[in-house]
Parts: sequence; C-alpha cells; structure tokens
Amino acid sequence: MAASPEPLDQSRDRFYETMKDRTLLITGGTGFVGKVLIEKVLRVNDVKKIFILVRTKKGKNPAERFPEVFNNPLFDQVKKMKGESVMKKIHLVAGDVAAPKLGLSDDDRAMLAEETEFIFHGAATIRFDEALRTAVLLNVRGTKLMLELAKECKRLVVFCHLSTAYCHLNERILYEKMYPPPADPESVIRTCEMMSNEVINSITDKLLDGMPNTYAFTKALGEGLVNEQMDKLPVIILRPSVIMPILKEPIPGWTDNLNGPMGLLIAAGKGVLRTMYCQGEAYADYLPVDIVANTMIACVCDYVLFGAVRRVYNITSSAEHKITFEEMVTMGRETVYKKIPFNGVFWYPGGSMKQSRFLHNLAFFMYQWLPAVIIDVLLVCLGYKPVLKRVQRRIHKGYEVFEYYANRQWDFDNDASMKARGLLTAREREVYKVDGDGIKYEDYVEDCIRASRKYILGESDETIPAAKRHMLVMYCADRICKTLIIIGLIYLVWKFIFLPVLGVF
Repeated sequence: MAASPEPLDQSRDRFYETMKDRTLLITGGTGFVGKVLIEKVLRVNDVKKIFILVRTKKGKNPAERFPEVFNNPLFDQVKKMKGESVMKKIHLVAGDVAAPKLGLSDDDRAMLAEETEFIFHGAATIRFDEALRTAVLLNVRGTKLMLELAKECKRLVVFCHLSTAYCHLNERILYEKMYPPPADPESVIRTCEMMSNEVINSITDKLLDGMPNTYAFTKALGEGLVNEQMDKLPVIILRPSVIMPILKEPIPGWTDNLNGPMGLLIAAGKGVLRTMYCQGEAYADYLPVDIVANTMIACVCDYVLFGAVRRVYNITSSAEHKITFEEMVTMGRETVYKKIPFNGVFWYPGGSMKQSRFLHNLAFFMYQWLPAVIIDVLLVCLGYKPVLKRVQRRIHKGYEVFEYYANRQWDFDNDASMKARGLLTAREREVYKVDGDGIKYEDYVEDCIRASRKYILGESDETIPAAKRHMLVMYCADRICKTLIIIGLIYLVWKFIFLPVLGVF
C-alpha cells in the first residue's frame, strides 16, 4: 500500500524559495502596477536582480529617471527594512517596448538573454482613446517582440503576460481559457507599420469592427500572440479587472495616477463632476493593485510548482464581492462630506446617477458645462487663464469610456484561480494576500481619498480642518442657492401661471 503524502508545512513560503536568487525582467516597471510589483518583490523575496526596461522620457535617460521613479514614498518601507542598498538590485536597461527590436543594444540584449529567468510583461498603453497605431505598436508588436526575446533567454522559467479582464467584450461570461483574437495580430501589425497615423486613424473604426476602444482591441490581439506560443514557451496570461489603489501594504490607498474610478471620485469630490449616466444597481469588478501584484507572483510560482495545469488566470473579485456603483458613490460622498474633504472645492459635492441619457446630458450642460463657461469668462476678465472648460472636456471624454462599461455587465469565471488559491500555505496567504477577505469598504474608500489628497494632489492632513470649514461654507452656499432657485421658480409660476388663471375668473 502506497504511503500517503506528508502534509504540507503551513509555515512554508514556497514563493520565497522559488524566487530566491533569481533574475527578473519587468516591462512596465515604471508604471502603477509595475512599481507595486517591484516593491513587493524587494520587500518579501530575496531575488538576485531585477532588470527593468526603461525608455528615455522627456529628455531623461534611464539613469536620470531612476531617482524620480524610485525616490517615492512607496519604497520607504522596504528601504527601512532592508537598507538603501536593496535598491541596487534594480538595474535599468535602456529600451522601448514600442520600438523595433525593443530599442535594445546588442550587448544589453545578450545580457538579458543570458541572465533572465522570470519575465513579467506589463508594459502597455492603458489609454482607451489612444491612437490605434500607437496602441498596436506598444500593446501588440511590443508583446510579439517580448516573446521573441523570451525565446532567446537561456534560463527562462516563466513568461507572465499581464492582459485585462475586459478584452473579450463580446463574451457575457469570461472563462479562464483562450479566445480567438478579433483580427489577425500579424496583419494588424504590418498594416500599422506600413501606414501613417493619418491613414490608420481614417480606418480605425473599420479595423475595430465593433470593439469600443483601441485598448480592448489591442489587448485581445496581444493575448492572441501569447496563445500562439503556449506550446513553445512557458507562458501564462493574467487578466486583472479594474485596478484600484493599494488595499493593505505598504501604504493603504496609495496610487500614482488619476486613471479610472479614482479620477472620477476626485472630480466628484472637488464638485466639478455632478452627473453620470449609469445604472446605480450595476456593479463593476474592482481589484486593489497590491492584490494584483501578489497574484502575479503567486501565479508565476503556481506554474513553477505545479506545471502547466493552469495557463490563464482571471484576476477578478465580483464572484465573491459585489459592490454597486451606487454603494461606491455613497461611500465616497459620505467620506468627502464628513471626514476627509478635498481642498479648493469648486462646488459642494452633489449630483446623482441618471438612468436617462437625456437627463444626464441636460444635467451636464446645466451643472457642469454652463458653470465652467461662466467661471472661465470671469477668470479671463480677472487676468487668469481659463481652466474649467478644459477640465470638463476631459471629464466628457472620460464619460465616453465609463458609460460603455458602466451600462453593461460582465461576469468572470475564475474556478482555476480559486483552485490555485486553495493550494496556498497559511504563510503564503499571510505574506501574499490574494483575496478580499476582511475588506471594509468604508475604510478602504477613506484610505484612497486620504492617500490621493497626499500623494496626487499634494494636500497634507494638516489642511483637513480648514477643508472641513470650507466644505461647511460650500454646503451653506449650496443650500442658499437652491433655496433662492426654488423661491424664484415659485414666484415665476405664481406670476405667470396662477395670477393669469385667477384673473380669468
């Protein structure tokens, strides 16, 4: 009779064992997810080296960009724990995923091919309104070129491709399997290489063929290229949903951008966004970025530990935790009203979600566009530059993206990912949180608003008392204005409707 296997030591961290003394290559390492992933790896693992592909930006080469990227509060904790020397494990390599041959020199390419063991490919343009040619060269051709580099890597263990849960939008339920791309990736790449931006822009709608934006289209094409290599390379695909600020560590609520829901939340909190065309009872699928980073590490190690049992992972939350748009807005509103208001609020935060596009458009004109025009005219008269019309244009462009996703519903099947989660030891669950168990949404929203004030808007906690006083003034002004409007309407109705009617009798 065969001996039963020994029980797994629950204090064991197999992820640490897998990553110890390994060399990683990360694309997108200067982005939101990339920075959180790098910080996590440095803090809890003992890797040998982390190569980061970095392009020259705004005239600054990779060496000059190092301080501006990594002298960030996000890395304070790991520096305190392991000393400043831990940052020496990061090696910036001059390159550009959107450039031919990745923009690598021959020596750097040879170095990466010789040393790289784990590849995390996360570089992508996440702008939904990006020009198609730009999006294809980065999200599609860039993926193709990274796969070609992976084939040259002599010690490659895993190639982890970061996709998105929202790239196969014709599927009502997205399973953890591969789907055919919306077009032939190679043909689209060749088309964009041969034609100018102007020509591509003129045929974009035809190429998208019903896809709502270039982001979803190109990410689906990128997946198609990775799928072609499933039998040739140790590749896995991760599909995260809407990525939100940090939930737990190292800084609750930390983010470095205004993309997605946080941008809308701040705009609403400042009083410049007062209406949304959205079904309030609908829900979106949200994921804190630290859970995404933890899951990226976990999925790579899952492949190493158990082989090619799972190749596609849906990193989603709505199967376990559903929060509606109305609930999210209510929590944000209560936090901004009573606990952590923003500085320089333009108008007392208010407004509502509209289930009628006509009412939404009317509210947008009356409560956002018209006030912006009036204020900008006053600013020009006082010698200042107009700003609010530009802000409203950006908000209106954001509406186009938000409305498509907010007024449609998708579900995600993540059975395979759940099985992988069940294989974690107690120690791995503790160090690499990959679920939303125990999350208190009110606290999370408060952390997000507090961190966005501090790290995005530069509003310190010391200014909160003054912001509360300002919010009270705005509340009183808002009520006075509404009262005057109501009195004015009553007067007009009385004067032009009731009095003429009474006069007839």
